Amino acid sequence: MYDFAVFWDWMAFAVRWLHVITAIAWIGSSFYFIALDLGLNRDIPGPADGEEWQVHGGGFYHIQKYLVAPERMPEHLVWFKWESYATWLSGAGLLMIVYWVGGELYLIDAQKADLALWQGILISAASLTVGWLIYDFLCKSGLGERPTLLMVLLFVLLVVMGWGYNQVFTGRAMMLHLGAFTATIMTANVFFIIMPNQRIVVDDLKNGRTPDPKYGKIAKLRSTHNNYLTLPVVFLMLSNHYPLAFATEYNWIIAALVFLMGVTIRHYFNTRHARAGDPTWTWLVTALLFIAIMWLSTAPMYKPLEEAEAQPLTSFEQKYAAADGFEEAHDVVLGRCSMCHAREPVWEGILWAPKGVLLETEGDIARNAQQIYLQAGVSHAMPPANVTYMEPEDREAIIRWFRNAGS
Repeated sequence: MYDFAVFWDWMAFAVRWLHVITAIAWIGSSFYFIALDLGLNRDIPGPADGEEWQVHGGGFYHIQKYLVAPERMPEHLVWFKWESYATWLSGAGLLMIVYWVGGELYLIDAQKADLALWQGILISAASLTVGWLIYDFLCKSGLGERPTLLMVLLFVLLVVMGWGYNQVFTGRAMMLHLGAFTATIMTANVFFIIMPNQRIVVDDLKNGRTPDPKYGKIAKLRSTHNNYLTLPVVFLMLSNHYPLAFATEYNWIIAALVFLMGVTIRHYFNTRHARAGDPTWTWLVTALLFIAIMWLSTAPMYKPLEEAEAQPLTSFEQKYAAADGFEEAHDVVLGRCSMCHAREPVWEGILWAPKGVLLETEGDIARNAQQIYLQAGVSHAMPPANVTYMEPEDREAIIRWFRNAGS
């Protein structure tokens, strides 16, 4: 029997894997070239702006940097661009799979905004475009000559976007979209600014013209922004696995503090790579910011159970609640899962529902039908180590119920 839920889950896994692979390639090359550029030995005669000797994998590498070009342009010039493009494209695909197709569960928070799924998807897509346009406008204004002020305004823009996302989306979707918003700025910097400027410079050199230094200056500004934004984006992408990050009252403030941590961490490594000092104070600031995040995450995470039970079922939830076998599956989940997946868990050592998944009410169970089916039906991932002794017939009841809802 063809099982679309299983196929779709594997598809999400495959795209997520691709996204991680391409992100490693992009971040790795980005960090390498930042460290290389900052660490170049510039106290050498000759046309090169700096050089570096490195050893790796049993070989020695002699690297030289030219602000203009060597005497003869090489026939083969490597462009580092597809790492960025592939990361964004795979991330966009993952966004569509998880948050657009699965929007009833992961995207829209009906208690925050009464939106149809198509409206949520429209906000999701449009916000990424609008964010880039605002950022690009700021960079092309006179603020481009005042990089510190520009960075402060970029931070304000990110905080405002985090707050705005949190007014309509689930906490999980807020974090993810803020990461996608930031990653869109980073990739758009590469596609619309850095690469075109480099092509202009290369074309001038090939045709014997002296390149205008402004193109390198503009590209350097955008590359610096990307450097400081990278680590926060990684945090935001990982946050969907940690309810203490996304399912809290102050999740958008947590996201704002993460951007500040990205600045302090990168400042330390950039300074060290440039041999400009050892700013160990950044470690203390980073630790204090993380402690503040931990404190904010302890704010009340969920509304009382009585209030949750009073909420009417959505049409999405009604489909699964009305399916044959729901009562049996409901009893299985309550008996085997709800002691941990509760607003106030009773299992010793569990303070919050794992991954923020609640399985107490009919609406909770119907809302998470697909994950229950995949985690506790066709696979034995839940309960962990089968600590609540879920029997084979219990798993069969879950499978029957889910497949009845889809038939």
